Amino acid sequence: MGIRTYRPLTPGTRQASVQDFAEITKTKPEKSLTKYKHNPKGRNNRGVITSRHRGGGHKKLYRQIDFRRDKHNIPAKVAAIEYDPHRNCRIALLFYQDGEKRYIIAPAGLDVGDKVVSGVDAPYEIGNALPLERIPLGTEVHNIELKAGKGGQVVRAAGAFAQLVAKEGNYVTLKLPSKEVRMFRKECYATIGKVGNSEARNVKLGKAGRTRRLGRRPHVRGSAMNPCDHPHGGGEGRAPIGRSGPVSPWGKPALGAKTRKAKKQSDRLIVRRRNKR
Repeated sequence: MGIRTYRPLTPGTRQASVQDFAEITKTKPEKSLTKYKHNPKGRNNRGVITSRHRGGGHKKLYRQIDFRRDKHNIPAKVAAIEYDPHRNCRIALLFYQDGEKRYIIAPAGLDVGDKVVSGVDAPYEIGNALPLERIPLGTEVHNIELKAGKGGQVVRAAGAFAQLVAKEGNYVTLKLPSKEVRMFRKECYATIGKVGNSEARNVKLGKAGRTRRLGRRPHVRGSAMNPCDHPHGGGEGRAPIGRSGPVSPWGKPALGAKTRKAKKQSDRLIVRRRNKR
């Protein structure tokens, strides 16, 4: 994998860069593992916009990913590495010995023809899924479960990995990509290795059109609006905010205000908070 740049023949190509997709081995998705997914465009069940700046975008099918890795002790062969429009990492198509096919997040170093397996006694190899208690300290893992049997929910982005730092009692301590140190139940499954396609973070879209194809609509600054539309609006020329700090269109504090629940139940599992931005 790598990043490709263009000759600056137009303003759009001057700053733009794209991935070379060298690792992709199959262009069409497995039909039995895809489904149509309605795009809500930021609207709730009443049709009211609750998340602004969403909508449009290229038509795409959803690939059903196996985050649970609950097919224990049945080996699978990696049949292909594919592109997934819903995530910035690649996905691997697995053919199990019993004939079933599934997609998983493709870890770095996993190639076509490799064998993977999940289970308590799975070997210590890239792409295999094991309970955290069976994984050695210092190992890089991804696709980690927060609740045993629910499926991996954290560390799934391209290039991400968590590191095992301690084991004590019923809990295993992991250092997450955000530098937060957190405890997980020892029964929770995780996949060995780090997520592939780490170059994704270096891609520059270069023009507004590529952002629109991703389903993101334009943002308008509050200071460019009228007073009736935003608390930052109005004034002559480039007026300051005029308040103690920046706020949302509905007057709630923005940009740095803490929104985490004061007595969240999972606070007791956090050993060290993530770095403040």
